[in-house]
Amino acid sequence: MAETLSKSFTYAGSGILYATATQRNFRIHLIVGTMAFMLGACLRITLLEMAVIGLTVAFVLALELINTAVEATVDLIVGDQYHRLAGIAKDCAAGAVLVGSSAALVVAACILLPPLWRALF
Repeated sequence: MAETLSKSFTYAGSGILYATATQRNFRIHLIVGTMAFMLGACLRITLLEMAVIGLTVAFVLALELINTAVEATVDLIVGDQYHRLAGIAKDCAAGAVLVGSSAALVVAACILLPPLWRALF
């Protein structure tokens, strides 16, 4: 257990840095999320729409962090051995990320496509 609140934030930051350094999909989601923010700023979407995009990006990144934690925990427990339940745990965690990122695409399309369409045509 962390002795201080600042230690808790340090541990959380370490987890985010670990995921950024080691997880390709986490980096992809960071890049796509940043692009969504930049496009939203360029299109001058409302503050509320920007907040929805921010929450959606954070949701997907949080799911990626949980997926990474599940994978690490399962690998710690089963090591190099295969276990059907370990595979199910990993697949379900990855599936959660897929569901969340698919929803994020729908949200981004609903918010960003109409003003993008107006700007282009």
